[in-house]
Amino acid sequence: MISGRHGGAQPGSGLSPGGGADGRGTSTASPSRQRPDGPGGGAARRRARDRRLRWLVLPAVVLVAAVLVRVFLVVPYSIPTGSMEPTLQVGDRILVDRLGSPDDLRRGDVVVFDASAAFHLGEPTSGLLDRAIGTVGSIVGEGPDTDYVKRVVGLPGDHVRCCAGDGRITVNDVAVDEPYLYPGDPPSATTFEVTLPPDRFWVMGDHRSASADSRSQLGAPGGGMVPGGDIIGQVRVRYWPPDRIGTFSPVPLSAIPRNGQ
Repeated sequence: MISGRHGGAQPGSGLSPGGGADGRGTSTASPSRQRPDGPGGGAARRRARDRRLRWLVLPAVVLVAAVLVRVFLVVPYSIPTGSMEPTLQVGDRILVDRLGSPDDLRRGDVVVFDASAAFHLGEPTSGLLDRAIGTVGSIVGEGPDTDYVKRVVGLPGDHVRCCAGDGRITVNDVAVDEPYLYPGDPPSATTFEVTLPPDRFWVMGDHRSASADSRSQLGAPGGGMVPGGDIIGQVRVRYWPPDRIGTFSPVPLSAIPRNGQ
């Protein structure tokens, strides 16, 4: 703290025009020239410092709270492509529930997952600044390019095939209705037949002709099956735009028994 000394002279020790023979005066400086270095001035400086600290601490607390919510509770995302149309459209904003377990997923659930391993996209390399920017972006819904949103069509142990004689996909030999498909799209223009091992999920976009999903990795290592550990969470709510706010309801796929049941 500043002690109230200026250039080594004490208040009241300045030269006085009417001083004695030794050049010393006895009068004090006028109030208008005094500096606020007494107890009142120090308190004012402390209050100003406290205000500055509050402006620094508050954004930091908000940022930490948002990161904790994102890591443990829910994650916001913005939809960048039309691969899930008409269910999710470009620009829609969603909330993803991180509390659930992959074991709780049902067929037809819409999920967000990290596709970097299952779809062989590679891990993006980035420095500390890039990671910091990515963290801030994720808080407002701008996730990394390797995070995909798709619909669960097959669960661990399921036998999924395209297609039945009428063109529908079958799950455990049951032909399924998919009312969420993009108008005019067939269930799949690519034929496939897979049996999912433990902890693996088959995912597809609702806009089948415009979706890079499990089918796009047929013949590659892993066969496009998504490990449960790569699933970030289940889409629960669309919160933007206002005229499309709503939750996601079960679809007919969810009623099919698991393989062997």
